[in-house]
Amino acid sequence: MLEMTSAWLGRGVALGFSIAAPVGPIGIWCLRTSIAHGPRRGLAVGLGAATADAAYGAVAAFGLTAVSALLVRERLWLQAAGGLFLLYLGLRTWRENSAEMPAPAHLLAVAGGAHAPGSGLATYVSAVGLTLTNPMTILSFVAVFAGFGLAAAPGASAAAFLVAGVFLGSALWWVILSFSAGFISRRLGGRGARVISRSAAAVLLAFGGVALVGCLL
Repeated sequence: MLEMTSAWLGRGVALGFSIAAPVGPIGIWCLRTSIAHGPRRGLAVGLGAATADAAYGAVAAFGLTAVSALLVRERLWLQAAGGLFLLYLGLRTWRENSAEMPAPAHLLAVAGGAHAPGSGLATYVSAVGLTLTNPMTILSFVAVFAGFGLAAAPGASAAAFLVAGVFLGSALWWVILSFSAGFISRRLGGRGARVISRSAAAVLLAFGGVALVGCLL
């Protein structure tokens, strides 16, 4: 029993890590937030994404086809909401970049526990919402589950450990990304931080624009 539980948990970890790792708007947001406000705030972005990944994983693992069909049917509205939020994030990041970015010493203080402006909880909730606006992720989970034989989890217990593994694997990636970015931020000057911040803003605006255009096609 323990071996079976470990096996399903391990499969979930591998799946969650592999789905989280590709670079996308959430990754760009996590990277920029970690550099500007410290790795703990960046991790709030990542944990929000991991929570949404686990939710979608649960839909696939427990065979909640009605939920999956509903989200896919309303995908254009969800995509539009996600695109608008990405545009908001991009514009806000660009505006923040117009002010002087924190010096490396300040970034060290933030990484060490100083309070950055805003709320980590609000960042987490926003990341959950943004990740959930991509219902096609459900289809990705279903396809991967079927391709690797994960859809045949023997019972609710195995499915639950599989979903828990998805969260842990996704969270592991975001821990690596956010704290790696925090480490890099300690070696950046103000100019380097501004370049990264402005680049992140441009990418977020591009992702948002593509998402909105996709709703019209």
